[in-house]
Amino acid sequence: MTGRYAAVDLGASSGRVVVGTVGPGHLELEEVHRFVNGPVLLPDGYRWDILHLWREILVGLRRANDGGALTSVGIDSWAIDHGLLDRDGALLGNPWHHRDNRTDGVAERFFTTLPADELYRINGLQHLPFTTLYQLLAGAGAAQTELAEQILLVPDLLVHWLTGVPGAERTNASTTGMLDATTGEWSTQVLHAAGLSPSLLAPLRTPGQVVGPLLSSMQAETGLGPDVVITTVGSHDTASAVVGVPAETERFAYIACGTWALVGVELDEPVLTDASREANFTNEAGVDGTVRYLRNVMGLWVLSESIRTWEQQGLPADLVSLLAEAEQLPYDGPIVDIDDVSLLTPGDMPSRIHALCRKSGEAVPTSQAATVRCIVDSLAAAFARTVSDAVRLSGREVDVVHIVGGGSRNALLCRLTADATGLPVLAGPVEATALGNVLVQARAHGDVIGDLAGLRALVRSTHRPQRYEPTPSGG
Repeated sequence: MTGRYAAVDLGASSGRVVVGTVGPGHLELEEVHRFVNGPVLLPDGYRWDILHLWREILVGLRRANDGGALTSVGIDSWAIDHGLLDRDGALLGNPWHHRDNRTDGVAERFFTTLPADELYRINGLQHLPFTTLYQLLAGAGAAQTELAEQILLVPDLLVHWLTGVPGAERTNASTTGMLDATTGEWSTQVLHAAGLSPSLLAPLRTPGQVVGPLLSSMQAETGLGPDVVITTVGSHDTASAVVGVPAETERFAYIACGTWALVGVELDEPVLTDASREANFTNEAGVDGTVRYLRNVMGLWVLSESIRTWEQQGLPADLVSLLAEAEQLPYDGPIVDIDDVSLLTPGDMPSRIHALCRKSGEAVPTSQAATVRCIVDSLAAAFARTVSDAVRLSGREVDVVHIVGGGSRNALLCRLTADATGLPVLAGPVEATALGNVLVQARAHGDVIGDLAGLRALVRSTHRPQRYEPTPSGG
């Protein structure tokens, strides 16, 4: 017997609705709808077009239902960004995009109230200037903030619209800066220091928890019947992606590589040391009480923005061709700090890469392919540094690096990462996030049984990864 589950999987550049068919020894995905996503520049800054996403999700759910009866729907997305709701539960404008610069300097001002080292011992988060906590502080005094009665992160907002039931799923809540990394509950100390009311935050949920059926209006809109329920998954897409890593043992590092790259290891307990804070590592909640101990690396955003810039300039912008040309270039090309703050916001990414080369005394790339190679080499170097730091700081030894998500398709990136880390790289599945989403739903409804190791064994048996061995010379 198998069950059918819909996974709504939202990334920073695209979204999709996928149907998973799951049963003993069986795990198959079918993408039924895909749509674009991205920042929208308004006069006051960058926002998300949440109504566009909502409309496309409804289209996707209708298509998912057309293929046969569903048991459940689960939603995951990127972290941190959120909607503000008024006292009637209505959304107060489009959510801010985390790449907007309105949070510049906010964290540093907050540290005068709650010092950075003390905050880290509570929430265990790496320093990111756009964390939800700092976004809320940046909005202090604004009309939207003054009217807000509740905040819901993006996947929680969508679940609320489908079911009418507000909540906060833990893996995503752990990215807000307001969750205690030790207790797994909202931190009254952080909220007090920020001057935020606990009533703003919704009750916490755990992955695998059944929220309930769709509202009658949403049943009519999607064609989903009253027996179809919304089930909470690892709603931070990385939490779902880590479930979908086909690891054989606990001795693995993962790179969930998409617009962002999340690089780390899976632990049982958070690491809240000063050394961990100084290395800018984060402790985010994973499925089944695990800790995703990781650091954000800029990811494929730099490549996609470069492609967009070249398209606007009328230059050749086929990424596959450029990667093929880049692969023929030597190994001793320039490497830059791919996490430099100048690469965070939208804009002319190739010019920024060239500026970083000049700043660090590296040779400036003289062609598009050389710029692509510089970006990919820099990503691989950052991945290797981060894996090494994760091992050193956590004590978790690793034998293999798993790259999942869109980056696993980039053979040059995978090969260079194997060379940079000196470890075998297993690439794939591309759809790890959707697989993790579907598996958590299926386990909650009895169509698959097991712990994380068992779920990963099913992924491994049905989605074989591509192996890249490190070359002794690094070339």
